[in-house]
Order: sequence, then C-alpha cells, then structure tokens
Amino acid sequence: MSSTEPLVYLRGKLTPASQASLAIYDAGIVLGATVTDLVRTFHGELWRLEEHVRRFYRALKYTRIPVEVTQADWMEISHELVRHNRALLHPEDELCLVYFATPGELPVYAGAAGAAKGGGPTLCAHTFPLPFELWTEKFETGQHLITPSIRHVPPQCYDPKMKYRSRMHYYLADHEARLVDPAASALLLDLDGNVTETSGANFLIVSEGTIISPTLRNTLPGVSRQMIRELCAGLGLPFVERDFQVFDVLNADEAFTASTPYCILPVTKVNGLPIGDGTVGPIFRLLLERWSAAIGVDVREQFRAGAARRTAGIH
Repeated sequence: MSSTEPLVYLRGKLTPASQASLAIYDAGIVLGATVTDLVRTFHGELWRLEEHVRRFYRALKYTRIPVEVTQADWMEISHELVRHNRALLHPEDELCLVYFATPGELPVYAGAAGAAKGGGPTLCAHTFPLPFELWTEKFETGQHLITPSIRHVPPQCYDPKMKYRSRMHYYLADHEARLVDPAASALLLDLDGNVTETSGANFLIVSEGTIISPTLRNTLPGVSRQMIRELCAGLGLPFVERDFQVFDVLNADEAFTASTPYCILPVTKVNGLPIGDGTVGPIFRLLLERWSAAIGVDVREQFRAGAARRTAGIH
C-alpha cells in the first residue's frame, strides 16, 4: 500500500486513490441513488465526527441501504484515513472527509451487460485538501446570492433531513445564478416561495437582533447550523425557525450561510441588492469570533494563510 498516495476506503478495504473506481452500472451513477456526508478537520482532528456519522447512518436507514460497518468502526476508519492522508500535506493544511453510499450495482443494467457482480452496497470514504482559496475573499466582501427559477425539491418527494447527491436541481440553480453574476450562487425557494438553502449550505438572516433560520421541513439540519444555534445561546441572541420570503431577506440587517468546509460566511447581496448596508455585519463578526475561540483556530486567518500557501505553490 502506497505511503505517498492518499488512501480511499472502498468496498471494505483501504485502496490507493489512483486505483479507486466505481462500476458504470452502480446505482449511484445510473439513478443518482447516493447518500453522503462531509466532515472537516481542525488542527488535523475531525470536527464533530460523531454528529456527522450519526446523520450519515440515519440517511442510510431512510434509504434502505444496508451496510455492515458499525458507526464505531466507521469512525475508526475515518480517523485512519485522516491520519494517513493528512501526513501527505503541509502541516497547516486541513482535510475534508467525504462519505457516500449507494445501493451498489444495478442488476438490470449490469446483468444485461453480463457484468453483474453482486456484492451489495457501495460504501466509500475519501479525502481532499480543504480549498481555502475558494472562500477566503468572501470572508471580507461577502457572497452574492441569486434566487433562480429552479425550485427546491419539496419534502413530499423525499425528506430533506437526508443528505444526498441527487442534486440536479442544485446544479441547474447555480448555473442559472451565474448567468446573472459569474461569482454568485443560488438561494433556492420552495414551491410556496419560502427561502430554503443554497446548494451547499444552510442560509440564515438577522433581523432586529434575532437570528432566523428556515424551518427543517424544507432544509437539511446542518451541523454548522447547529453550531450557530449553540453560539447564539451562549451569547444570549434569539434563534428562531420560521418560514420567510425574499422580501424578508432583502430587508434583513444581515445574512450568512453555514457549511462544514468554511464554517460561516457573510452574504452581502441578494438578487443584486445589498443586505443591510452591503458590508459584513457585526453579528456575523461576533459569531465567527466565538466560533474561532470554541475550536482554537482563527478561521478567517486560517483561510487567508491557506490561500496564500496555495498561491505560492507551497504544499
């Protein structure tokens, strides 16, 4: 097993990344039937690993994808992958650890081609270096979000508490947003015009000192969103869940997104209009400061330094 190449856990064993592959008949390819999750490291340690693993296994149960690996074993596999793969990076770099599972090869397709192998579900974990450069500037300037014509998949189709990869609506929505602004991302609405989430993050607003989140009826219960809720409790800031619309977003004092790779990022413009005064707001700065203190990492500085290393070609 190579000590100079990242490892991937796939179908019950650790494999060099260059040798890891999926069958073209896998249900994840044929049907997009894939559940997933993503964890990141701080100082090389996986953050809130147990919460992510529990969410991943809840999605497996909901989708009837039976895996024989226990949650405890899955966490140990996660630690083993990170120990090996992070040793290949610059000491100050961090990893994202991705999980996914599919029902395995689809018998109709694989059988018709004479390639059915069986073997049950496909279970995989792999890593990639956290791409600091994607978000560094946005900590200072904020994001621009666009509400596209593409709508969020309604909960009557499948429960959004499942984190999944059947994401054509996100893909189309982001492409539509970038027709307006190449640097923008999509903020999806539900069929009734309520704000839901972006393609990779929970979305929240601040109005008169209250942090407001869309309800979990239409959105993923994000681990980073939960962190914000806990920070608000410690700061004495009200945190509520309710439906709200674009009107409320445009009249909010602040807005931000929460996602595992970058923790929390400000939103300073929606549909071309400024949120508040169009700059990064004080509640965002306070939450980021408390988040950094809680994990022992200056998040903004980590992204700035990481992006600088990439620009300088230091790995």
